[in-house]
Amino acid sequence: MKIVVTGSLGNISKPLTQLLVGQGHTVTVVSSDPKKQAAIETFGATAAIGSIADIEFLTKTFTGADAVYAMIPLSYTEPDLGDYMRRMARNYVAALKKAETRRVVVMSGWAADLVKGESVEHLFDNLDASITIMRPASFYTNFYQSIDLIKGKGLIGKFLTLRYSGLWALLTGKTGLLMGNYGGDDRTVFVSPLDIADAVGEELLLCPEQRTIRYVGSEEMTCNEAAMIIGAAVGKPWLKWVLLSDKQMLQGLKMAKLPEKLAETLVEMQAVMHSGKALENFHRSQPKMGKVKLADFAKEFAAVYKQK
Repeated sequence: MKIVVTGSLGNISKPLTQLLVGQGHTVTVVSSDPKKQAAIETFGATAAIGSIADIEFLTKTFTGADAVYAMIPLSYTEPDLGDYMRRMARNYVAALKKAETRRVVVMSGWAADLVKGESVEHLFDNLDASITIMRPASFYTNFYQSIDLIKGKGLIGKFLTLRYSGLWALLTGKTGLLMGNYGGDDRTVFVSPLDIADAVGEELLLCPEQRTIRYVGSEEMTCNEAAMIIGAAVGKPWLKWVLLSDKQMLQGLKMAKLPEKLAETLVEMQAVMHSGKALENFHRSQPKMGKVKLADFAKEFAAVYKQK
């Protein structure tokens, strides 16, 4: 099959590209960074350098493809996250229509449909194609963004961003705490990008007649249990995930100089997580859990942590 993978060589797209090339498919990887071309070609794929904001570029890249994996990278510089997501989604839809692509797998998030005005999934319903929406849980790899703060280099200054699942947190390294208006003993599902890549790879080879939704997770636990696993791996077994009020979280985001509307959206996302609705939907779908456990990832995290 001829398959287009968007997302450059990111946490999902890189292992997905390796998987698909290894299966013998002809793979084109979309990246906005010309410096990634050589690396993409090293994996045996073709690089398409351009922006998903360019409909003409996307149309040309998608034309002739049997299937497309479509993802929208988050932007923390956009004042209105929902508006940005909708613009990029419409670009995809316009290009996919012109290219007459028959199979599309769309990356979303397991709480994306629960936050008012933020879901773009419905925009893809306008396509005359086989559509699958991927709803992965909270990414393991986003713990990497907490390294500096775990080491104690500032009280507030970075975010531990757990993808578009809606799980966002502030981390204070001086006290060894994860903080957010979602956390503590709230239960959640974490997921390895490797397990997501495997799931996307499976879906790209299918062609269901009706729109389908697939949730993806690797392991379920409380936030404090996750903090303990990560903390133990780096010699800080006391690491906790403290639950803040929505008001405290909003104040923290504003202190970090995020645009007001974006900050409000992030707080709403996390409040949805705290409500347990995302977890209820996940269980209702009865997905098959992936293979990579958080303890496995924690070993990789610790190796990177020690090098910083």
